[in-house]
Amino acid sequence: MTSSRAKHTDEKVIIDIGEVSQSFTVGDETVSVLKKIDFKLKNKTFNIIYGPSGSGKSTLLNILTGLQKPSTGAVQFDGRRLYELTPDKLAHFRANEIGIVYQQNFWVKSLNVLENVAMPLYFSGHSRFEAKKRAREALDLVDMRPYEKKNPSFLSGGEQQRVAMARALVNEPLFIIADEPTGSLDSKNGDMIMNLLDRCRKEYGRTIILVTHNMEYLPLADHLLHIEDGMVKQTTDDADIQTTTDDLLLDMKRRIDRLSKERKNA
Repeated sequence: MTSSRAKHTDEKVIIDIGEVSQSFTVGDETVSVLKKIDFKLKNKTFNIIYGPSGSGKSTLLNILTGLQKPSTGAVQFDGRRLYELTPDKLAHFRANEIGIVYQQNFWVKSLNVLENVAMPLYFSGHSRFEAKKRAREALDLVDMRPYEKKNPSFLSGGEQQRVAMARALVNEPLFIIADEPTGSLDSKNGDMIMNLLDRCRKEYGRTIILVTHNMEYLPLADHLLHIEDGMVKQTTDDADIQTTTDDLLLDMKRRIDRLSKERKNA
């Protein structure tokens, strides 16, 4: 999949993460999961967080989505310190300004596609008529309007992820955060979801934060954040992304060749 990124004129920093650490106490032991994470993301950009399993990506995502207060440090979205908001204001922020797409979707099985997409709007106080109107518009964006009366549990994996994208977009959020949204999809449906995310950035001005293990998608990004062992190992912007991607793929090939050679010699 090739990059279709365009140069951005908006240089505003929209997310500012400062000295964020997260630790947990397990019995008599303190486990440090994130260690003084620092980064800034600009408005209307496509940002990819990548790293091996156990590197702290999921914990960082929980912090970014307002679900888990860090042990130390500041999380600032569009000038607001997230964890200094009152519980009501934090809930309002999560409901109205962040759209989240997960690898596995959680549907209300008694509701059809349209009602599942409209549900965030019900919680935000919209009338049933307005909520369904906006849900249909969101389904149109992902070409899933013909499926509005179906039960989402019976759709294919790719179709479910497109419905999940509609649900994430229905509140017209500033930020879309996607956690391995292509992890259970084949390459065709995975590319479709990635193209939808890229459209959200280019056409609707959303700031995208994607967590992925798929190196093929790195060239789509405006900003890469490599996390390993709870620390930011590398941040990469614009012109350096293709070089970084090429280096990663070359390193991967070397490791595969080495393992193959060791297996033959065993």
